[in-house]
Amino acid sequence: MNFKLISIIIGMALVTFITRIGSQVIFTSTGIPAWLEKWLKHVPTAFLTALITPAILLPKGYLDISFNNSYLLAGIIAAFIAYKTKNVLTTIIIGMAVMIYVNN
Repeated sequence: MNFKLISIIIGMALVTFITRIGSQVIFTSTGIPAWLEKWLKHVPTAFLTALITPAILLPKGYLDISFNNSYLLAGIIAAFIAYKTKNVLTTIIIGMAVMIYVNN
């Protein structure tokens, strides 16, 4: 490995460590404020949306909102199944089944 890559890895590790230990030091005695805890509950949803949306809408590098986009079709069906069943395993199985069916 070269020095630049090792420096980047160590830098990222330090930043991660400092932010985590910093929040623990700050909130050890006072606890997390209610407004911050309420706000932090939305972070996983926002993060997951930021990862999934480009993959579904831009599968070939450009916006594709047609029914020829198998990712979009499977995403719509999986979102509907997730909403109705509230079951992660069922959602994944049906979403993958749609992808396999559409791509064959």
